[in-house]
Amino acid sequence: MNNFFHIAIDGPVAAGKGTVSRIIAERLNFLYIDTGAMYRVAALLTIKNNLKFDNEDALVALLEKSEIKMNNPVGLEKDGRLTTVIVNDKDVSWKIRTEEVGRGASIVGQISEVRKILVKKQQEIAQSKNVVMEGRDITYKVLPDANLKIYLTGKDFVRANRRHMQLQSRGVDISFNQVYVDLVSRDKIDMERTTDPLKIVDDAWVIDTSDLSIEQVVNLIVFKVNVMQEALSAN
Repeated sequence: MNNFFHIAIDGPVAAGKGTVSRIIAERLNFLYIDTGAMYRVAALLTIKNNLKFDNEDALVALLEKSEIKMNNPVGLEKDGRLTTVIVNDKDVSWKIRTEEVGRGASIVGQISEVRKILVKKQQEIAQSKNVVMEGRDITYKVLPDANLKIYLTGKDFVRANRRHMQLQSRGVDISFNQVYVDLVSRDKIDMERTTDPLKIVDDAWVIDTSDLSIEQVVNLIVFKVNVMQEALSAN
């Protein structure tokens, strides 16, 4: 364990991980790292380079030579995004948020070599910073020694409704039924993949966000972090 405080958050899609993590990072002045965005980057690169999702060698080679940066939004970047994602000096923060890219991310996320490359990039970012990192395998794969491990979840219907409203606010014309089907499918893929599946580790704090507001969830976590940091300082 280094001298930096690491918060690792796992959970299914639309459980509130992104929004909660971003606000916590702001409150605590930590760096917010959305690891799911990295898999979306991999999917975007696959699509933009006209590759097939099962072309593992080409995708791995492409990722190895691609530079991925993540920063907390500043200035004009505060346009509703949770994080700023820069790939090869280009801002792709919104380009990676389409449903097509999301579905692609689920596919490339099953490729073990892709995950190895991205996990290494994620760990390198966290080495010298206080971070809030969220994704699907953070608590046991990326930051297994994190100070605080959290599993955010929620009922399927509630999460699908959140996702649908989010997409509608962006002007995306998609039915609730399609969003629900996509969400359930994504959950199944994430939990059943053979490489780094979504799971709850024994020492994770499980928070069901179904009946909680974002503010309530954030307050719970920030309070716990403050208590933990005070205890660490006392020692």
